[in-house]
Amino acid sequence: MRRVDWSGDALDEFDGIVAFIARDNPLAANKVADNIEQTIHDLAAMPTGRKGRVTGTYEKVVSGLPYIVAYALGNEPRGHETITILRVIHGARDWREESWPD
Repeated sequence: MRRVDWSGDALDEFDGIVAFIARDNPLAANKVADNIEQTIHDLAAMPTGRKGRVTGTYEKVVSGLPYIVAYALGNEPRGHETITILRVIHGARDWREESWPD
């Protein structure tokens, strides 16, 4: 299993998604958070995403939700693989090649 690191942007986006949903439906917010976290856990075990729109990244659609987890793979000095969660993005956002949505 790869070690998972989160970028500050990814953490902010994840927290924002959950907080936005929780205003109307806390139970649904917990389910969304669990689904995103499970997707990331699965990626740590087996990174199965597609090539990302930003060079050197990959993307994984969160099953049943309109979110995309953007991530990068790396190695620690002793050869252990890592996965860095770069962004958690709503799929409806305008997102061009080689850039992140604003």
